[in-house]
Amino acid sequence: MEIKQVQTAAQLKDFIEFPYKLYRGHPYWVPPLISETMEMFSGKNPFWTHAEKELFTVYDRDLPVGRVAAIIDSAHNSFHGEKCGFFGFFECAEDVRIARTLLDKVSAHLKEKGMNIMRGPVNPSTNDECGLLIEGFNDPPKIMMPYNFPYYVDFLSDMGFYKAKDLFAFMMAVEEGPVKRLFPVAERVLKRNPQLSVRKVNMKDFDAEVNLIMDIYNSAWERNWGFVPMTKDEMFYLAGKLKQIVDPDILWLAFYGEEPAGFLMTLPDINEALKKINGRLTPFNLLKLIFYTKKIKNLRLLTMGVKKKFHKLGIESLLYARTLEAALKKGYKNCEFSWILEDNVLTVRAAGMMTGKLYKKYRIFEKPI
Repeated sequence: MEIKQVQTAAQLKDFIEFPYKLYRGHPYWVPPLISETMEMFSGKNPFWTHAEKELFTVYDRDLPVGRVAAIIDSAHNSFHGEKCGFFGFFECAEDVRIARTLLDKVSAHLKEKGMNIMRGPVNPSTNDECGLLIEGFNDPPKIMMPYNFPYYVDFLSDMGFYKAKDLFAFMMAVEEGPVKRLFPVAERVLKRNPQLSVRKVNMKDFDAEVNLIMDIYNSAWERNWGFVPMTKDEMFYLAGKLKQIVDPDILWLAFYGEEPAGFLMTLPDINEALKKINGRLTPFNLLKLIFYTKKIKNLRLLTMGVKKKFHKLGIESLLYARTLEAALKKGYKNCEFSWILEDNVLTVRAAGMMTGKLYKKYRIFEKPI
């Protein structure tokens, strides 16, 4: 076996396309769009203005058998006061020697760069896909959630990685959700706080709405484990991607007077459609994607944020009620709440109260270097 740093277009192609070979025919893995993955690693992705990467691929007789990225995010280290390097985009055949070759290479690279801890997987940050699936392998991942083989967990444990944090995913049947119970709660919240109001996102003024969401998000999440504030360029880059799949009926904003106070972002699970086209956006596949997108029945509640000074007003219940009501009317069947930090007691409790069942767990690993 030989490990190579990605330096040419052909090597980048090997790196990006390796998972399509590794998971070929797998019933649950969802192939991302190759064009989107290519762009993620390019200068078009504003994350790389404050982060650096090195990509590595292991070859066995000239065939790729594993890959990984070494990532150093200066924004993360500045915000958290750490010297932390990350590994991401980790995939390998079922041979612990391959995993060891890849992660030892990342460890050596990060140590050379002055890092003293290695954490992951993040692809490429906690604002994107992150974590290794450790429970719940018999369901496909929802939008922007990862999937991996069970043996990855054993490989990392064998190499001395330990748990940094677990992330939970809950599943709720929309029709069985507490919609009727939430309606009177929402009405009481509005009655007690006449300055509160909620509305759907206005897609005709999309840029202004993104600015509102960024203001709430960076304020509401600043104390969460692993959080790094998104720059304006990053927020608009992500929003531009999501705009193509957003259903404005299930994306809500809350205001206290004129001030943005909270938001709840729920997205249709585009993975249901992506599963049909194997990552390649040919003209025929584009037609298939459009067709199957219209048939999406599952959702992912991606994130919710309420500014700290507006906590305890019941804004969360209000946003949940409006979103569930809209989802029910539009015929959505299931909604995943993810991801939720294992020690975020209030949100875990809220997911349970919404009749959510814990059905997947992800883990971010780390070890000193």
